[in-house]
Amino acid sequence: MGGGCQCGRIRYTVAIETDEAYLCHCRMCQRATGGVSIAFKNVPKSALEWSQDPDWYHSSEIARRPYCAHCGTPLGFEYPDSENADLTVGSFDDPSGFRPTSHFGVESMHEAWLDTSHLPRHRADEHAPLLERWEKAGGRPE
Repeated sequence: MGGGCQCGRIRYTVAIETDEAYLCHCRMCQRATGGVSIAFKNVPKSALEWSQDPDWYHSSEIARRPYCAHCGTPLGFEYPDSENADLTVGSFDDPSGFRPTSHFGVESMHEAWLDTSHLPRHRADEHAPLLERWEKAGGRPE
């Protein structure tokens, strides 16, 4: 499977063996992504190939995070001394095949954000103010 950052500067390919992924709720991941959690796919580093080395942020004394310094996309997490790495599910070209199987860092979990199925839903491709902005910019939404 392939994936990469928003601007396309950094791309990767990785051999995927299962559809299992997980959500991390730890404070470090919350701060690194600006979200209440992050979805990760754990992969063997030996199965991962970067088209160009990502930029790295050493987020602690024991871990580092690949990202794109041009567009800011978080691409994953790893312990340098581990044989595995985590890739952000959202950075895959087609993340739809993954399913969450566990939660990690639950001491920082925000329960109100877990089940949002009862909330109203709105399509971005039907939201007039957004479409007007794209039209004025001469582009179109993805």
